[in-house]
Amino acid sequence: MVRPYAVKGKKKRKKTEERYDKEEEEEEEENHDQELDTVQTKEEEEPDQEEKEPEEEKDGDSVELEGIPLAPSTQKPKDQPGVIFILEKASLEVAKVGKTYQLLNSDDHAHFLMKNNKNPGDYRPDIAHQALLMILDSPLNKAGRLRAVYVRTEKGVLIEVKPVVRLPRTFKRFSGIILQLLQKLSINAAGKREKLLRVIKNPVTQYLPVDSRKIGLSYSSDKLVKMHDYVGTFSNETNLVFVVGAMAHGKIEPDYVDDYIAVSGYPLSAAYCITMICQAMERKWNIL
Repeated sequence: MVRPYAVKGKKKRKKTEERYDKEEEEEEEENHDQELDTVQTKEEEEPDQEEKEPEEEKDGDSVELEGIPLAPSTQKPKDQPGVIFILEKASLEVAKVGKTYQLLNSDDHAHFLMKNNKNPGDYRPDIAHQALLMILDSPLNKAGRLRAVYVRTEKGVLIEVKPVVRLPRTFKRFSGIILQLLQKLSINAAGKREKLLRVIKNPVTQYLPVDSRKIGLSYSSDKLVKMHDYVGTFSNETNLVFVVGAMAHGKIEPDYVDDYIAVSGYPLSAAYCITMICQAMERKWNIL
């Protein structure tokens, strides 16, 4: 009778070491007879943890993620003109796939999208990812001339992206960040309270400088221009706002745009259009 009891006791203690935290293990050592009551003890401790969490997030629903560091600050004074980018109609939609919420994309969720009578080709969050990397990695941003970046989703959600953020290079990591952003409404810098990405209220025009020139890029525009010559027509003191579509098909038609231009006789990706804009502005301001 003693041996089976000892074997049984070892198995129980082994499982509890894997399942419970250090505090509960110390309670088991003090009183082994309370081993089966540790589940209740754990449930009693959880409300205390929930009470502490709001104190860490007094500023709102935000989440700190490792791997979202700040880039070196090179921001120029506010009175110096700069460039603002707006990515319109970005495909950033979250849905519950199986038991978890995921950022929908055409590669991983084609079956799910077709099952719900949606075209998988319209769900391309990678377009926004590539466009943001082009903007944030540009010498224009490193020189401190990038004022702000805004992303408006197909559903009308407006997101502000700070120029100092370093976005992940991998699409999988980017998807995880956007998923948490749309659920928590903001993401802080690692170890700091500064919000690098956040959901803000529409319309986007309330965040733009009053004297800015708003320019939309569209392949369907009849006004075909050379980008460098076009930006050269503006004064060096003018803030320029470039509106680029971040979707796979269609065109952008925001009502706040002052002028629509085409930069090529061929349809181009959003990332390449942004590259042409950045290079033209860098040449205009002599940024090497």
